Amino acid sequence: MTQTRFPKAEKKLLRGRILNFSAEPMDHTDTEAYAYIEDGALLIEDGKIAAMGSYADVVPEADGVEVVDHRPHLLLPGFIDTHMHFPQVQVIASWGDQLLDWLNNYTFPEETRFVSPEHSAEMAQRFYDQIIGHGTTSAVAYCSVHKTSAEAYFEEAARRDMRMIGGKVLMDRNAPDGLLDTPQSGYDDTKELIAKWHGKGRALYAITPRFAITSTPEQMERAGALVAEHPECYMQTHLSENHNEIAFTKELYPNAPDYLGVYENYGLLTDKALLGHSIHLEEREIEVLADTGAKPVFCPTSNLFLGSGLFDDGGLRGRGITNAIATDIGAGTSYSMLQTLNEGYKILQLQGQKLHPLRAFHWITRGNAVALGLEHQIGTLEAGTEADVVVLNANATEAMALRMERAETLSEELFILQMLGDDRAVDQVYVAGQAQKGAPRERTTPVAA
Repeated sequence: MTQTRFPKAEKKLLRGRILNFSAEPMDHTDTEAYAYIEDGALLIEDGKIAAMGSYADVVPEADGVEVVDHRPHLLLPGFIDTHMHFPQVQVIASWGDQLLDWLNNYTFPEETRFVSPEHSAEMAQRFYDQIIGHGTTSAVAYCSVHKTSAEAYFEEAARRDMRMIGGKVLMDRNAPDGLLDTPQSGYDDTKELIAKWHGKGRALYAITPRFAITSTPEQMERAGALVAEHPECYMQTHLSENHNEIAFTKELYPNAPDYLGVYENYGLLTDKALLGHSIHLEEREIEVLADTGAKPVFCPTSNLFLGSGLFDDGGLRGRGITNAIATDIGAGTSYSMLQTLNEGYKILQLQGQKLHPLRAFHWITRGNAVALGLEHQIGTLEAGTEADVVVLNANATEAMALRMERAETLSEELFILQMLGDDRAVDQVYVAGQAQKGAPRERTTPVAA
């Protein structure tokens, strides 16, 4: 399939209300952790942010540059999603029971289709259309076991000049024949994909053993070898999502001290390890997470959909562990990081934990960037970083506009976006400075020279 790549963004200035984080705020009084500029400007050049500040301060640097006026909307860093399944775009909202049944009945049959390069390429285009339309500009995703799926995933990301992380899954048992590799073929395919894609443009690679149940000890050894040989790459897998999953894992690996111990024994745990779900953890596992710097990933809509359990964000944070947050498409029920925050807020409420809207928006921008070790590149609007920007409209629907009539603070506006917002609240999205949403509604005027 021949595709035209998106052009590099021209120099431009975005005007609007700017919210940017430099640390994690606990609430609105933590003003040193964030900057809010009522009439702000971002000067973008060659796909990066050249300057951020008040419009009055930045506009002198923009003689003759196009101004895109997004007022009165909010400009934030593009959202970052840290756990997705690219091949599951057509099984989202499939009625199911719990995790293992859902995988066998829906997910595995669907993923067999990604052996086709044509199908993989078409789904990649549609996958990226969805995430961008919901304001997500960077993500970490599992591809299928087929090398073709990973090629399509990275090729489409390159075409759009997106900062994306992903990997071909490794699995050599407990799945249909059409979804099995071998320890050697999985190792070889992964090595080839890393050489081709990691660090090329904005692409980064994640070594991806799907989870302990679908990999033999031999394949886990190869995965550990890949992590040792490529410390620059991420490692992503699943951990302690469901009680039946945990019990099956212990049957398959009876000598491991616990579920996390499987990954620990094969050398998979570093500060670049992303562990989806991490709900039902034992005390020893929590200690290992704290010691290794591995990152649990909270997937609220999926945890509720499959009835998996409640993620203990506060407890893990209290032990010094950095938690990421994600949609987990397709067991997750929305591509929207706003709706992910909505359900995350409720899960924490059930445990007596609070999620202030400022902390929530930090989480899906700079917070997830910190979890990935990329806070100096994405998740921020600081000068010199990559110009991924989302423009949010808190009056996007009648219900939101009605509620906004009574909103008096920035925190209230953010909470309205968090609880009532979805892709309709995403007015525009910029990837490397390039507008992504068709027929932009913003007003465009040139700055006088």
